[in-house]
Amino acid sequence: MNTVTPKYEEDVYGWAIHTAELLRNKIMSEVDFDNIIEEIEALGRSEKYELINRLSLIISHLLKWQYQSPKRTRSWDLTIKEQRRMSKTHFKDNPSLKAKLDEILDDAYYIAKLKAERETSLPESTFPEKCPYSFEKIMSDEFYPEN
Repeated sequence: MNTVTPKYEEDVYGWAIHTAELLRNKIMSEVDFDNIIEEIEALGRSEKYELINRLSLIISHLLKWQYQSPKRTRSWDLTIKEQRRMSKTHFKDNPSLKAKLDEILDDAYYIAKLKAERETSLPESTFPEKCPYSFEKIMSDEFYPEN
């Protein structure tokens, strides 16, 4: 076992490897529990942020699909399909995110509107204030909004 204890603030990777060794060997007296707690909480937040990011990509493409129908491309369709599949997998692997779904959708829609506005050059007022699609529609392989 490594005799030098890396400091969390100076070497997160080294700290993580060393901490895993301590836990594996059940040497609890040397474990840095405060930073373990911080890292576990950060891991949970990153799972939430990943779902927000994926949903925002789907929603922004659905908005473009709906509000710029003459410019629809195969690329938009494939992005929607890919992100739906990845979101379903992510949601399946993290089912407790369901409890935060309203918050996640609100955050995803805010980001999606910004993306759609930037990518379409349409004014923000073009898009609804609240997400016009339910989670079920967003995740449905058959759903594509019309104008």
